[in-house]
Amino acid sequence: MPTLTPDLVRTSAAGPAVWLPAPALLSLPEKVLQFGTGVLLRGLPDFLIDQANRQALFNGRVVVVKSTDGGDASAFARQDSLYTVCVRGVDDGQPVAENVVCAAISRVLSARSQWAEVLAFATSPDLQVVISNTTEVGIELLDDEDIHANPPRSFPGKLLAVLWARFQAFAGAPDRGLVIVPTELVPDNGTKLRAILRTLAERQALGPDFLHWLDTANDCCNSLVDRIVPGTPAPGALAALQAELGYTDELLIIAEAYRLWAIEGGERVRQVLSFAPADPGIFIQPDIALFRELKLRLLNGTHSLSCGLAVLAGFGTVRAAMDDHDLAAFVQNLMLADLLPGIPYPIDEKVGQRFGQQVLDRFRNPEVEHRWLAITLNYSAKLQLRVVPTLVHYCQQFGAVPQYVALGWAAYLLFMRGETQDEKGTWHGRLPDGTAYPINDEQAGYFADLWQRLPVHMVTASALANAELWGQDLGALPGFTAAVTQHLNLILTHGAPAALGALLGRAVPTPAP
Repeated sequence: MPTLTPDLVRTSAAGPAVWLPAPALLSLPEKVLQFGTGVLLRGLPDFLIDQANRQALFNGRVVVVKSTDGGDASAFARQDSLYTVCVRGVDDGQPVAENVVCAAISRVLSARSQWAEVLAFATSPDLQVVISNTTEVGIELLDDEDIHANPPRSFPGKLLAVLWARFQAFAGAPDRGLVIVPTELVPDNGTKLRAILRTLAERQALGPDFLHWLDTANDCCNSLVDRIVPGTPAPGALAALQAELGYTDELLIIAEAYRLWAIEGGERVRQVLSFAPADPGIFIQPDIALFRELKLRLLNGTHSLSCGLAVLAGFGTVRAAMDDHDLAAFVQNLMLADLLPGIPYPIDEKVGQRFGQQVLDRFRNPEVEHRWLAITLNYSAKLQLRVVPTLVHYCQQFGAVPQYVALGWAAYLLFMRGETQDEKGTWHGRLPDGTAYPINDEQAGYFADLWQRLPVHMVTASALANAELWGQDLGALPGFTAAVTQHLNLILTHGAPAALGALLGRAVPTPAP
């Protein structure tokens, strides 16, 4: 098979199996500087910019800076930075399968060996936007940072060096500032990055004129990205895809159908980010707290409250659970009947329902293997962050116990019953069939001790009343301790499937005499 190249893109007879870029898209001006070559950036922001270019809405390409030494960027040069995004998933209950050759990236530069070229691009009059995803630890302030190094060590150091070069090249012109959109999964990522840039600029003694230009000519936007991009598929699946496409692509990635890029900004940001109207998954708004709340409470919260029950019921993956009538009903009712009404933030009911249905589509995606045991990592901390505010708000607003939350919490307590410890100190629980599973949670020892010392009803009462663990006494919520205890006893006596069936309205089976 031939390799994906610009010539192949122009002459390919692949037909409707792949969406090819028009030749004109390969010569658009470079408007974006991107820090990071990871699959999330290529599968979401770069993909969306490519979609906008096809609609003549942005008309700009991306220069990527590879900041780390890991990985091999030579494939970008061999393929002229072209790569295929294979979109697979479910949208509005219907399967989605499409292949797009993305032409958003124009070139990839190494920060270590091509820093001078990066700084040269920083002075380009076409440059308007900076995008980053340097992992959660990338937005940090180093005490010994030097922005005049070749290159600076940290991402903020590199970005400040770019801004300093631009300030000098254009004599501080106020219309030459940039719109900076970090996509790292850090709350208020733009606000945090802006504070680091200013502190670093003061430490580097770049002067009051630059500080004023930094503050007034540049927008550093909080943003939230959400799309599962597993990356390169397994060898067998990759071979099948490349046979379908008719070419070899070293940079091919899989991405789910769902996509969200929420950016906090006003009219100036909207004008510069003119790619936004190209896709309904892009939002530019003065406040993106709504998107954070929906993702945290409905997607993440549902995952966290379902994982223990799913493991105890014998399901390995989210997709397998969604193929089961009872587990699928639990997930849907938990999300839409309990968690959505309890979100402690004003949310339009239709917006919440629509988001919830999209989450359910994502859970049903056959192309994404999301294992429940992986979701149990840091189980207790996730419940405290993602679910406790929703639980408390629901109880206060309705004066009732959210029963799906209560069952999920009961399954959590049983999942946390550590019975043995391995040589590394990891506690392990045991399923009804005798299968052991690891409990990767800082509170594993605490719960192992509770289960060894106390009867069931006291385990529940003690755990829920632990204000240090939850930030408040959950035992003070009227009826919650009793409801969790009742569900927990049902799981212990009859098993997780029967306890779930009882909540869904079926009679609990009578034990054989």
